[in-house]
Amino acid sequence: MKIRKPHVANAFYEGSSSALQDQIAHCFTNKLGPGKLPEVVDGPKRIIGIIVPHAGYMYSGPVAAHSYAQLASDGIPDSVIILGPNHTGAGSAVSMMTTGAWSTPLGVASIDTNLAEQIRSSSSIIDEDEMAHISEHSIEVQLPFLQYLYGERVKFVPICMMMQDLETSTDIAKSISKCWRGGHLVVVASSDFTHYEPQNVATRKDKTAIDAILNLDSQKLNELGETGRVTMCGYGPITTLIELAKKENVTRAELLAYHTSGDVTNDTDAVVGYSAIQFARD
Repeated sequence: MKIRKPHVANAFYEGSSSALQDQIAHCFTNKLGPGKLPEVVDGPKRIIGIIVPHAGYMYSGPVAAHSYAQLASDGIPDSVIILGPNHTGAGSAVSMMTTGAWSTPLGVASIDTNLAEQIRSSSSIIDEDEMAHISEHSIEVQLPFLQYLYGERVKFVPICMMMQDLETSTDIAKSISKCWRGGHLVVVASSDFTHYEPQNVATRKDKTAIDAILNLDSQKLNELGETGRVTMCGYGPITTLIELAKKENVTRAELLAYHTSGDVTNDTDAVVGYSAIQFARD
């Protein structure tokens, strides 16, 4: 079995199992996080998707922990579809891996081959292409959080989006929706928000994007991302999640947390914004 090795261990997150366990626990108990460790329970399985950041854990981990704490209380998913933007420019425009596994310091996470092949075969634009994934961090940094909650039983499907236009996002959402029946699936949309602007500017711009998300306005969010009015790197994954939510009759999203890197470093001259948002059935 082909195993993708971690690319950003010892950089975005700790490189040993024990140190990474401690780092993730601190994200949950941090004053910017949920404030307590999560408890994985057999919950109502209402959540269809979450938005999480993908910066280094010291900066965005506590915000990400808000989304993962909600996931822990909602029941164990059968599989997790992780949508991330392509920062490297490598690989196809929309790239998926359908076989193998990814390793992190917390163990090995297997790709859900059956689900991945179903999604790929029902899409007109998703290619099977591992090149986009080799050195991309937006999907990788989500796996240790999922492994912290569920161990090696977690299965996932990685989809890396270089193209993030509304048509592409809609196609991916349709493909996922076709495979949705008969299981408990969760979509993780990986994105940071405004990049390297003063704190007051970033928070104002990010509020515009968050309002569009909470209103399930995929067209508005896509416009904000494509024009650069809000410099979020993963507006395509988020737009895909919004489109999927509407197909699954989810009527609202809930903001769980918003902070910036300035809230961590106290340097507010050039911050990056991070948001945790959940989409759940009523």
